[in-house]
This record gives sequence, structure tokens and C-alpha cells, in this order.
Amino acid sequence: MKVIYERETDTLTIIFSEVPAAESDEDKPGVILDYDASGNLVSLEILDASPRVALPNRIEYQVIPMPV
Repeated sequence: MKVIYERETDTLTIIFSEVPAAESDEDKPGVILDYDASGNLVSLEILDASPRVALPNRIEYQVIPMPV
């Protein structure tokens, strides 16, 4: 997974897979979902990210341990 914030365009992109997108859908205004040929979500793009996302230039990543 890769997260990219482009300050110049104020765009936040989360890439789940490097598989090429075959189809895009604007789920809500400014929220674009990209799907591969099999219909799997490969990326999420948020336009005008700074008013929609708290601190778009900062990321926190956490892995929850599996129960024992």
C-alpha cells in the first residue's frame, strides 16, 4: 500500500495495488475510486484533500496484533 499527498494539487491518493485501473467511479464529489478489470478496488483519490482530511501531509500506520 502506498499513500501519496500532492501539496500542489491538494490531492491525497491511497494505492492498494499496483494493478492498472480499468475503471474509475466518482463515488461522491471529489472522491474517486479506481477498480481493476476484475472489479477490485486498486486506489482511492481525494481531491481538495486539505478541507476533507485532518492533516493530509501526515500519516499514522498501525497493525493490530492477531488474538492469541
